[in-house]
Amino acid sequence: MEEVCSLTRHALLRLLFLLPLLLAAASSRPPFACDPADPATRSHVFCRTSLPLEVRVRDLVSRLTLDEKVTQLVNSAPGVPRLGIPAYDWWSESLHGVSGSGRGIHFDGSISSATSFPQVILTAASFNVLHWYQIGQAIGFEARALYNAGQATGLTFWAPNINIFRDPRWGRGQETPGEDPLTSSRYAAAYVRGLQGAPLQGNGRVGPLRASACCKHFTAYDLDNWKGTTRYVFNAIVSAQDLADTYQPPFQSCVEQGQASGIMCSYNRVNGVPSCADYNLLSATARQHWGFNGYITSDCDAVSIIHDAQYYAATAEDAVGDVLKAGMDVNCGNYLLQHTKSAVQQGKVRESDLNRALHNLFSVRMRLGLFDGEPSRHPYFGSIHSGQICSPAHQNLALEAARDGIVLLKNSGRLLPLSRSRVRSLAVIGPNANDHKVLVGNYAGPPCKAVTPFEGLQRYVTGAHYSPGCDSVGCSSDHLIGQAVNAASGADHVILVMGLDQTQEREELDRLSLLLPGQQQKLIESVAAAARVPVVLVLLCGGPVDVSFAKYNRKIGSILWAGYPGEAGGTALAEVIFGDHNPGGRLPMTWYPESFTAVPMTDMRMRPDPRTGYPGRTYRFYTGREVFRFGSGLSYSTYSYEFVSVTNRPLHLSGSSEAVRPASEGAATAYHYDVEKLGVDACDQMRFSATVRVSNNGTMDGRHAVLLFSRGDNDVAAMGSPKKQLVGFQSTHVKAGERAEVEFVVEPCEHLSSAMEDGTKILRNGAHYLIVGDTEHQLTILA
Repeated sequence: MEEVCSLTRHALLRLLFLLPLLLAAASSRPPFACDPADPATRSHVFCRTSLPLEVRVRDLVSRLTLDEKVTQLVNSAPGVPRLGIPAYDWWSESLHGVSGSGRGIHFDGSISSATSFPQVILTAASFNVLHWYQIGQAIGFEARALYNAGQATGLTFWAPNINIFRDPRWGRGQETPGEDPLTSSRYAAAYVRGLQGAPLQGNGRVGPLRASACCKHFTAYDLDNWKGTTRYVFNAIVSAQDLADTYQPPFQSCVEQGQASGIMCSYNRVNGVPSCADYNLLSATARQHWGFNGYITSDCDAVSIIHDAQYYAATAEDAVGDVLKAGMDVNCGNYLLQHTKSAVQQGKVRESDLNRALHNLFSVRMRLGLFDGEPSRHPYFGSIHSGQICSPAHQNLALEAARDGIVLLKNSGRLLPLSRSRVRSLAVIGPNANDHKVLVGNYAGPPCKAVTPFEGLQRYVTGAHYSPGCDSVGCSSDHLIGQAVNAASGADHVILVMGLDQTQEREELDRLSLLLPGQQQKLIESVAAAARVPVVLVLLCGGPVDVSFAKYNRKIGSILWAGYPGEAGGTALAEVIFGDHNPGGRLPMTWYPESFTAVPMTDMRMRPDPRTGYPGRTYRFYTGREVFRFGSGLSYSTYSYEFVSVTNRPLHLSGSSEAVRPASEGAATAYHYDVEKLGVDACDQMRFSATVRVSNNGTMDGRHAVLLFSRGDNDVAAMGSPKKQLVGFQSTHVKAGERAEVEFVVEPCEHLSSAMEDGTKILRNGAHYLIVGDTEHQLTILA
């Protein structure tokens, strides 16, 4: 008997020892529905993967009680145990790498990091669509790997941010692809298709999702907190013209070309109506006109503010009714959990409205394969594993993206690249020179590894030494400037790494000034004056800064902008500075002077108003002085362009007579043509190719972004059309002394058209010009 008791005690102790391991193993199993081992779920129609998605979703929704339906309308949706449905969190983030910022991903298990790519604004500067797609792909694989490892309770990622970077002070401009609608549109489509698992080109609306992308923030959202005006109460007054040709195109592309499975409606009102309560925006435009097939989420607590802050809805139940009837499906927050049932009881919303929302939500979860049984056996995604997170290929892609995005803005006397053999001592100065955190910007996950600029430069110069110059990026004191000056005076070369960080620009924090913070300018000028030779100034920042003083200071020989370059940023910068990589990035936004801060950030108008002196916004309309232009970017090589194949024949308009509008009273030969009324066939007949030859006239191979613009006659801008606009762009590698040819497909109805005041897209007859660099080619459109 004692022997039996001893064995029992031994078994018990062994069980107690193994219990934590067993629990850990159980917790690493990803959550899923329709477990084939659970006999209770075998009979459910929604578990039969051979049936059409619509049938499965309809069956699932029909089984839910009203109380259960209400619980599924919030981002942290609880499980429905009686149906074998696990809890799900809709909120995960993946702006430039899988992040722990949302609630659906956690890094506290065996996986503790993910690849941290450059912040979006720098990635956009490469104008390399393939890179954008590959980054989306890599993030999608890492997201699915985290789920398969049991470290995710959701696979819906609230990225990309494709709002137009309208105002240089916006704290979240760093998250966007910049100020140009075409660039943002192509970024949106490439990133979304990569993340969701679709090929870069092609169609197909409904299919399996590796992960789900969500285009945000819909729409005209680009102010967070400026002089007491917050995003929660801001009413964006936007003309139909500006909506049509600036604010909406990225979202339309995200839906139509990207096939996004999610949209986030924004906090702000647009022309008096909260975005999340706007039927015309969510249902008529996104779903009916663009063909959106997915779910629509609110931003966090964006439903509650409709009643509590904006006073648009008289009661909480009215707010719930407004958003659900407008077409929103899920609330980030608990407002719908608290008030939806009473809204139904009060007749503010119908249960059929809930069913519509749930249909959209469960359709996405099923497309993610979360109702297909054991995830490890999923035919598309079961083999994705943790070894694909922080893989060598992904880390190399992060390095390539940083290299190709870095923009050389000034290089007097060909100061750069530095010679590794001739630099024995190097002073690396500035508050951003040796800070790992500043590299990744916001919405970043824990990086695989991180290399600061100082650490990257140490690999080239063993005699490199670091002096902060300021105690923080805010640089409120000058007490460390003396040490920096001493370091600079004794070094062969000086690299200053300055700029901004998340204490200066971020979500809920817009800037008031475009100047460098605090004593940074004093530090730069003091160090430059003391240095033996002109210094190199590196700027880490998302938004533009007015560095006119540096642009014209002869002791500042070179200026590099590196955004927030991600985990490999320090390595990429060092390679550029020492010539192992030829810089080819180009600014995706205008850099304005400090005087622009006199323009109210709340003024949403894109076009200038000569009567009041309003200068307009972005390179397409802005009439004021620029510090650096959109598309600026130098290289260690020089490039020249020529049009080698482009139509010389006039383009003839044909189509319905209803498409013709006189351009102005008494204008006998000038006409506007309504693009929609012209029809698809007439527009297709005018499509043509333009081939540009790019010559690398330097001694270094380089990757070069070729930007093709169009403009109308000189007087067209006075009629509300852009001064010029981007038609297309391609990134191409050109060897030293060689040439490459780049082909663009020009669609006049899209690329040469502009918006009227009522938002109608029109094409003008007469002269139009294609522009690349300083080279122009004239086109003629005849009626």
